[in-house]
Amino acid sequence: MDATRTKTAVFASGCFWGTQYQLDKVPGVLRTTVGYTGGHVENPSYEQVCTGGTGHVEAVEVEYDPAVVSYEELAKRFFETHDPTQVDGQGPDRGPQYLSKIFYSDAEEKSTAEKLIRELEAQGLRIATQIEPATRFWPAEDYHQKYYESRGGTPYCHAYCKRF
Repeated sequence: MDATRTKTAVFASGCFWGTQYQLDKVPGVLRTTVGYTGGHVENPSYEQVCTGGTGHVEAVEVEYDPAVVSYEELAKRFFETHDPTQVDGQGPDRGPQYLSKIFYSDAEEKSTAEKLIRELEAQGLRIATQIEPATRFWPAEDYHQKYYESRGGTPYCHAYCKRF
């Protein structure tokens, strides 16, 4: 695939292992990388992010082919594979590093995220997901990449739930 024809999206929905596991299943996703974004510490380590003091969240950078999957389809999958109503983390993982966030790179992505939140709120859900401009993404340590693929098992707090 020609890199000029791919796009990148960044989503945070709790533990990045489960987010990556779910987004890797989407046809058109070419590559995912777990890492950290949204904070004020340069090149943070997992241990630093776990303190909750870096401002970073665990996130997944998704490279995708827009001819196969749209940003909206990816954002829907994001909302359907975690609890976007949880305000203090995700599942049993608590703390600011586990918040639900969408990091948009342009006005179209922001508008799409806002539209999907309105649709979910119209269903009676109180959405806690935050929408923020994308900032530098720092890849996590190698042992975090493709965690479930390399170790087996399935996510403990990321399961599919149709919402759209």
